[in-house]
Amino acid sequence: MDELRAEMEELKELLQTRQYTRLRQSLAELNDADIAAFIESLDEEDLLKVFRILPKSCAADVFSYLEVENQQMIITALSDKEAANIIDNLMADDATDLLEEMPANIVKKLLANASPETRRDINHLLRYPEDSAGSIMTVEYVDLKENITVQEAIERIRRVGVDSETINICYVLDSKRMLLGTVALRYLLLSQPDAVIGEIMHENVISLNTLMDQEEVARQFQKYDFTSMPVVDNENRLVGIITVDDVVDILQEEATEDIEKMAAIVPSDRSYMRTGVVETWKKRIPWLLLLMISATFTGRIITSFEDALSSCVVLTAFIPMLMDTGGNAGGQASVTIIRGLSLNEIEFGDIFSVIWKESRVALLCGITLAAANYIKLLFLDRVGIEVASVVCLTLVVTVFMAKLVGCTLPMFAKKAGFDPAVMASPFITTIVDAISLMVYFQIAAMLLRL
Repeated sequence: MDELRAEMEELKELLQTRQYTRLRQSLAELNDADIAAFIESLDEEDLLKVFRILPKSCAADVFSYLEVENQQMIITALSDKEAANIIDNLMADDATDLLEEMPANIVKKLLANASPETRRDINHLLRYPEDSAGSIMTVEYVDLKENITVQEAIERIRRVGVDSETINICYVLDSKRMLLGTVALRYLLLSQPDAVIGEIMHENVISLNTLMDQEEVARQFQKYDFTSMPVVDNENRLVGIITVDDVVDILQEEATEDIEKMAAIVPSDRSYMRTGVVETWKKRIPWLLLLMISATFTGRIITSFEDALSSCVVLTAFIPMLMDTGGNAGGQASVTIIRGLSLNEIEFGDIFSVIWKESRVALLCGITLAAANYIKLLFLDRVGIEVASVVCLTLVVTVFMAKLVGCTLPMFAKKAGFDPAVMASPFITTIVDAISLMVYFQIAAMLLRL
């Protein structure tokens, strides 16, 4: 890491002293991802300057590692011919992702200057729904016929492999592009040159459908530990492949989206530092308004028990602790269930098992908290036994109710077709706050005869 940082400083010094030939030579020796990291550390003027001096052989590869905003800036600054050259040399899925983020007039210009093959591949990917397997796949892969020999297959890989996303797995197709099987490159290298592909191919192929959601795609990769998987249409015709590097991006995107929803934020495609103040406000304010309005019910409950509170003012001191504990307990249950649902470890049919388990956990947690709090109330806060009993009994019931709400709401949301991450801590805390206050005042009214 220190060595890479030193190289970055040396590159910046070459840039500042305008030693562009040495800079170009030094960049050519670096990994494409490291070059992209260096470029993104520069201001706009230097960023464009460095990108223009990159060797043509690596410019497109470096471009694919850049943030979307920088890609747009570079494409806009390049001439039509230079921009078309970048698009033509990108993998089809990367080019499609870029064009989806670009203004319509720039997309039209880029496609007009791109090669016919590039236009065909991009238009092919753009027709699939967003976040589906078809929209994230690439159409650059090696396909083979079942009746050719191993030697002929290797010769074909030499011809087309350089433009393919991967050559580790080759796909065997018939004349109608139906997926018949797969053959790994290592088997080709270890087989006799005159062996026929149809005899050595693996026929039990696990594939993805073009309309499969990208989250399910990631689960399939996790389940089977593949580095690439074929994507077929409804007639089992091979239309593309998805590689594990795409899945890593999917996992990051889905995890970010879930975290934002669990924090009551409308998901955003941009990173934090690249999101403007107004846009950030727009993402956060809808849920804040909703939660604020729903929290007014808590105020109404307190108002309705004003007489009881006035006759026993000490009860007011324990309201924050009860509400916070209930919210925390509900948040623990909801996060656990949401994670289980997202990993397919829990299904709606398990709801009664989940309730039974969370009920027992809630009782153990509630009793433990109540016991610790009872000692504190009597010896540190020095309140009466009656008030301590009210608080501790409320604590047990609140934790129990919070756990039940926290574990069931996400499951009902998933059953209704909503993202269970929406039913996370902020939303559940608001519900549990109201429940805890109602329980508190009802128990106080019964035990203290208010």
